[in-house]
Amino acid sequence: MKAYLILEDGTVFTGKSIGSTKEVISEIVFNTSMTGYLEVLTDPSYAGQAVVMTYPLIGNYGICRQDMEAKGSHTDGFIVRELSRLGSNFRNEQSIQDFLVEQDIPGIEGIDTRALTKILREKGTMNGMITTEYPVDLDAVLFKIKEYSVTGVVNKVTTKTQIQYKPGDLGTDASVAVTKKVAILDVGTKFNIARCLLKRGCEVTIFPAQTKAEEILATDPDGIMLTNGPGDPKECVEVIAELKKLYQSDVPIFAICLGHQLMALANGCDTEKMKYGHRGANHPVKDLETGKVYISSQNHGYVVKDDSIPSDIAEMAFV
Repeated sequence: MKAYLILEDGTVFTGKSIGSTKEVISEIVFNTSMTGYLEVLTDPSYAGQAVVMTYPLIGNYGICRQDMEAKGSHTDGFIVRELSRLGSNFRNEQSIQDFLVEQDIPGIEGIDTRALTKILREKGTMNGMITTEYPVDLDAVLFKIKEYSVTGVVNKVTTKTQIQYKPGDLGTDASVAVTKKVAILDVGTKFNIARCLLKRGCEVTIFPAQTKAEEILATDPDGIMLTNGPGDPKECVEVIAELKKLYQSDVPIFAICLGHQLMALANGCDTEKMKYGHRGANHPVKDLETGKVYISSQNHGYVVKDDSIPSDIAEMAFV
C-alpha cells in the first residue's frame, strides 16, 4: 500500500506503508543511531514525534522485548529507508513490522531518508503527516499540519501510580544490598534509569509527574532523580512549581534531559528549542574544565540557554 509523508513546507515523499495504516500529524525528527531502534520506539521522550532513522536498514535483528524502555510505545510514527522483514538474532521474538502494527504506530518506508534529513537540518524540525490517502485539498491539509503542536505529552507518558523497585527487579541482581533510597519523578522515564540505580544498591520509587513535593519528601529519600521526557519544558508549569519546593530541602537532586531543563527553569534559567535537536548515539560533549571530549547518546530538542544561567546559581560545565 502506498503511503505519503507530507511536510508543512509542502514537500511530499511517496513510499510504502508499514505498521498501522492510521493517519497521523506529528513533529518530524531524525535519529542518527545505527542500532537501538526498539529503544527509540519505546523511549517516552518521543511522544508527539515521528522518528526518521537515518541509517538505511532498520529491523535486521528483530524485536527483543527485554530491550524495551517502557511497557509500550508513545512514538507517533516511524520513517525508514528500508524495513528488514527478517530479524536475524537469537534473541528475536517478533518482526519489527508486527511490532509496529501491535503498537498502532504508522510508518513509511522506501523514501529517501537522506534527502528528508537534509531538509530537517537546513530548515529545522517541522511538522508532517503520514497518510495512505493523498489529500484532495493539499492546502487545507498543510494548514492543519502547520497548526499542530506537541502538548500534554508528559501527562500522557507518566506513570499513573507509584511504582517501587528493589535490586532483583527489571533483570538486576537480587543479591545487591540496598544502601540508598531514590525517588524518581517520572516525566517520561526509561526502564534503564531505574535499572542503573538498582545495580548500584538503590531502592527506587517512581512517582507520577504531578506528585506534590511534600509527598515525595515524606518518603525520606536519599536522593531525587528527574528523568528524561517529551515536549517543551516550559509547558510543565505545575512540575516546575513543585521542583522549587524540592530545592528548599537538603535532598540531593540529579537530572537528565527534560528533567535537567526543568531543574534549570526552577532555578531561574531559561530554555529554548533547538533548530533540529540532538538525537543519536555518537554526540560529542566537551568537559569545559578539562577540555576532554566524551562521545554520548543524546535525545533532546530543547536546551538550557547558556547566557541565562545566574552566576550565583550554577556554572556551565559541559557543551
